[in-house]
Amino acid sequence: MILFQTNFYTDVFGITAGAAATILMAARLWDAFADPIVGVLADRTNSRWGKFRPWVLFTAVPWCIVMVLAYTTPAGWSVGGMIAYAAITNILLMTIYSMNNMPYSALGGVMTGDVNERAKLNSFRFVSVNIAQFIVGGFTLPLVAKFALGHDKQYGWRMTMTIWAVLCLILFLITFATTKERIRPEPTQKKSTPKQDFADLLKNSPWAVMFFMTLVHFAILSFRGGALYNYYHHYADKAAMYDWVQNIGLTASAGAPGGILETLGYLVHGDRSDLATSNVADVFNSIINMIGTGVTIIVILLSPALSKRFGKKAIAVTGFALAAIGTLAFYLLGPTNVGGMVMLTILVAIFYAPTIPLVWAIYADVADYSEWKTGRRFTGIVFATIGFALKSGLALGSSSFLWIMAGFFNYDTHFPDAPDAVQGFRVASGIIVGLLFAICTVLLIAYKMNKRMTIQMADELAERRQKFSAAAATT
Repeated sequence: MILFQTNFYTDVFGITAGAAATILMAARLWDAFADPIVGVLADRTNSRWGKFRPWVLFTAVPWCIVMVLAYTTPAGWSVGGMIAYAAITNILLMTIYSMNNMPYSALGGVMTGDVNERAKLNSFRFVSVNIAQFIVGGFTLPLVAKFALGHDKQYGWRMTMTIWAVLCLILFLITFATTKERIRPEPTQKKSTPKQDFADLLKNSPWAVMFFMTLVHFAILSFRGGALYNYYHHYADKAAMYDWVQNIGLTASAGAPGGILETLGYLVHGDRSDLATSNVADVFNSIINMIGTGVTIIVILLSPALSKRFGKKAIAVTGFALAAIGTLAFYLLGPTNVGGMVMLTILVAIFYAPTIPLVWAIYADVADYSEWKTGRRFTGIVFATIGFALKSGLALGSSSFLWIMAGFFNYDTHFPDAPDAVQGFRVASGIIVGLLFAICTVLLIAYKMNKRMTIQMADELAERRQKFSAAAATT
């Protein structure tokens, strides 16, 4: 959804950039407001499976169904009907996403109380996230093109998203079956109202910083997804991309069509002199996604050691600052410099990768901070409000990309290769994304919980929990 949904609505579904921006904004803002509601309900869920795991289980099948519907293009509908269909299915999809993802995200805060174990847990989690992104980012566009042969792109998208939806269903069930909630509220903790939970949260200064940092951070992800798709499809030179993929044997002229590459849609067809209708941009874009994600997977494994040595905050600040510099450099690349695009993708992935699991481990520290200061634990509310910022960021990122393109670069979805639009794709993917990374850096500098404070807090909370466990055992 982050990488391709914006372009699916404009290029495949066929609605205007303004309509697509409004739909994405409405659905994701609704999803953002749903997160605190789900957080309140999850914190008050009591079952033999825990507070959060049941939500992952009972949303698995509805997610699978609605995900397919959201990427199905109705035939013969009016423009108004198409917009209404897109809005309804997207809002349903994001509602179920909130009911599934907020409790899933909170699991990391209740599976262990050890700060180093949390860093390791989130490293493994985000290795898996990036394996999934490697698969989805690398194979979605080629599979769409493959299924579209003999049909159309609408059919290609529906079939491809059906594959991903079934995988989601299977993996949600595995998640439910193989996790355990270990950190529970103290037995003497008084019941509180949602109003009191929110009031206490507003006094939590680390939460406030991470709320705004998350808003900007996830705006980057959806903004960059739409910007880079257009950067590679409309700014990067197709002949240069063709030469690059030919050098690694991914053109039909490099060998007879057939085999696994042909099946996956990874062979570029067409002559170098006539690439307007070829799949060269799809293949190159997918390879770029896979390279970046592959590097990310490897570097993420270094996160626990780096965190233990320097602390989560120091690594996050450094990573975002260097990612900002690397991203700004994209603007300096010429359209034929596809080698530079590959190298910058690798560098930005190296800089950014260690921050990914550590930011989520910091969220769990923020939940601990509330317990440390107030004596009450409300993990669900912490992650739900962070989820609100996350979803709002995704909404703002996707929509603001389209609004900026339409307002400042005269972007018309029917003429994506217009000079003004192409310049806009270049500015958006380089300068604007780089500045957003810089804003995240400044906010992380303002985050007051350093390594020493985090360890002190974790030790004191562990001591409290041991006392309650001992008291419970004697009674």
